[in-house]
Amino acid sequence: MAKKIEKTNAARLLDRAKIAYELIPYTVDEDNLAATHVAEELGEDIATVFKTLVLKGDRTGHFVCVIPGDKEVDLKAAARVSGNKKCDLIPMKELLPTTGYIRGGCTPIGMKKPFPTFIHSTALDFERIYISAGVRGLQIAIHPQALIDFVGATVAELIQ
Repeated sequence: MAKKIEKTNAARLLDRAKIAYELIPYTVDEDNLAATHVAEELGEDIATVFKTLVLKGDRTGHFVCVIPGDKEVDLKAAARVSGNKKCDLIPMKELLPTTGYIRGGCTPIGMKKPFPTFIHSTALDFERIYISAGVRGLQIAIHPQALIDFVGATVAELIQ
């Protein structure tokens, strides 16, 4: 018998908004929290597995970038689209107190408070993309436009 998948806060928020999605479990490797590992576990193209990064700008404070899992965020581009002169990833120790999520389980849905969110434009190339469900070991498969609309995200060029 298949183990019942526990709904996360992110999933409950999508349910409440009547947004279609699918919860997909995967095996966590504590030594490899990279999105490339998640894509391998899911058997999906890494281009469809997006990671959620939290940054802090010199003018606007915290904001979120959702980018393809095998890419690096372009800090200059992220600063530009977010209205900052410069920005950087927040220190790992600040992730949980800032967002309510841990590394490897950070999702743009349902953070402690809403932050401006930017999603890389390639998300729109796919029928569905994968993002963390808010815990390690569980992904949300969702139509990218539904995610963009739900979190109020701006589509932008964010990678190097």
